Amino acid sequence: MPVITLPDGSQRTYDRPVTVGQVAADIGAGLARAAVAGRVDDKLVDTSYLIGADARLAVVTDKDPQGLEVVRHSSAHLLAHAVKTLYPEAQVTIGPVIGDGFYYDFAYAPGFSPDDLKRIEDKMRELARQDIPVAREVVDREQAIAFFEGLGEAYKAEIIRDLPQGETISLYRQGDFVDLCRGPHVPATGKLKHFKLMRLAGAYWRGDSRNPMLQRVYGTAFASREALDEHLQHLEEAERRDHRRIGRALDLFHVQEEAPGMIFWHDHGLRIYRAIEQYIRQLLQAHGYQEVRTPLIMDKSLWERSGHWDKFADGMFTTSSEKREYAVKPMNCPGHVQIFNQGLKSYRDLPLRLAEFGSCHRNEPSGTLHGLLRLRNFVQDDAHIFCAETDIQPEVSAFIDLLYRVYADFGFREVLVKLSTRPTQRVGSEAQWDKAEEALKQALSAKGLAFELQPGEGAFYGPKIEFALKDSLARVWQCGTVQVDFAMPERLGASFVMADGRKAVPVMLHRAILGSLERFIGILIEEHAGALPLWLAPVQAVVLPIAERHGSVARDAEEKLRASGWRAESDLRNEKIGFKIREHTLQKVPYLLVVGDREAEQGTVSVRTREGADLGGMSVGALTAQVGAALASPERVEE
Repeated sequence: MPVITLPDGSQRTYDRPVTVGQVAADIGAGLARAAVAGRVDDKLVDTSYLIGADARLAVVTDKDPQGLEVVRHSSAHLLAHAVKTLYPEAQVTIGPVIGDGFYYDFAYAPGFSPDDLKRIEDKMRELARQDIPVAREVVDREQAIAFFEGLGEAYKAEIIRDLPQGETISLYRQGDFVDLCRGPHVPATGKLKHFKLMRLAGAYWRGDSRNPMLQRVYGTAFASREALDEHLQHLEEAERRDHRRIGRALDLFHVQEEAPGMIFWHDHGLRIYRAIEQYIRQLLQAHGYQEVRTPLIMDKSLWERSGHWDKFADGMFTTSSEKREYAVKPMNCPGHVQIFNQGLKSYRDLPLRLAEFGSCHRNEPSGTLHGLLRLRNFVQDDAHIFCAETDIQPEVSAFIDLLYRVYADFGFREVLVKLSTRPTQRVGSEAQWDKAEEALKQALSAKGLAFELQPGEGAFYGPKIEFALKDSLARVWQCGTVQVDFAMPERLGASFVMADGRKAVPVMLHRAILGSLERFIGILIEEHAGALPLWLAPVQAVVLPIAERHGSVARDAEEKLRASGWRAESDLRNEKIGFKIREHTLQKVPYLLVVGDREAEQGTVSVRTREGADLGGMSVGALTAQVGAALASPERVEE
């Protein structure tokens, strides 16, 4: 007689095994209709799951985050069902939940067109209206392989062959469609109402470019029509802010096939890049960092000793010369240890903070590259702090202060924090891990920062704190990180002399604030829809003469602006003033300064903003005084 304990502490007793769905029906018809899954002793299961012993049960609806995942996963199966109905020759592969949606990859030689998406979506709605029951069955390995091979589903058969021995193999059947899946899934297709197919993409089977290219169909699903509509509006706004489109419109950068995942910075884009780099550089100098530069290419043996070769060899670019093999650096840390190792260090030299705007290369799969946000070549605002164990907590605390100051200067006020602790496979003693994790916890607690714990998600050499920004569209961007490393300094022979004359291995703190300059610039462009704050705008003011006779006055105003620290230009083209104003407004120039007969006579400029505000006539000096500190970097002298 199973006793079921519900979330409110109440209990229900049954004289025989009972399904999640039956318990939901006993509680109430409304809950039974809303149920999409159950949580039995914290395990997510189907509503058909049979409870035969005492258990804790929560009935899951699509209002529950886990319930929404079930809806999205089931929507991926509905997509595959629709595709197989319309295109029987297509083979199904995998269809996971991602972010706020799902996708399914298909092997279909003709390929789908955008027009096919509507046809597939219409079929999905038809299948959903039929409210087809979804049933789970467990089969043995050979039976499952034979079943899918008999259907001509070679990819599914391959997946099953690669599953670990002894793993439960479950199939989900809805009508005449059967798919391999762990589940859980909704009890019937009628639970799937608010979905939309979004786009097509290519994807290699299992993410390997040596494998066949598949057709990926992306979709999304929500618990309500209102939530779906809000999401679609959000996507429209995100598309309007897409940094790639804005980058082309504002002539900031481009990418091309001859250098995939690498940026060609144009003049205006590089101005943004340099402004950010200089801002970070000044802050680092004020906080006791030494700026260094390490080689782009180093001998393979160094990467073997550091441990990177075993972990990241597939993601590293290599080259050779004079019978020696080299790797293009994917990160800066081994090079910084080499600088630390030059000359004998004592406890008086610690903490030693080495910073580098290091150009790194990683061989990311071509299908993952995305403008400035995912690259093969990028520059990190990287630094490594070499310190004694007793300095971990104060150094991390000081870094957190610096990180929050930087984010605030860029206008980001909401920061999400995660603490990742020791993974199963790791190096170092348990005592070292205890000290490192406790130091990070103390640093976060001292700042009064709430954090999400991620057990087992630390690096193999130490725990880490991750800092993510939430932008104006509620998107989350993981940027900053600080990691505690006991392993690499020892592997690469770093040591210092303690006060008692004995040698010790320093602790190495890996830390970054922006992550990569390229990615952070992409985030900023999208956050501001290209209208960057005045101090970051590549052109802060443009002088617009009304007629050709005002050209010399315009040039004089431009020179005065430049002398006052503005990034200024003048537009001397023989075009109507309205045309110039519209064009430079679209270029997101913060200040448009018009010069005509009256301004020439009075020695002023007529000031307009990119938002359309008319500030009237004033001298260049008065405008500079009015704008004040917003003109330059927000970097401040230490209080």
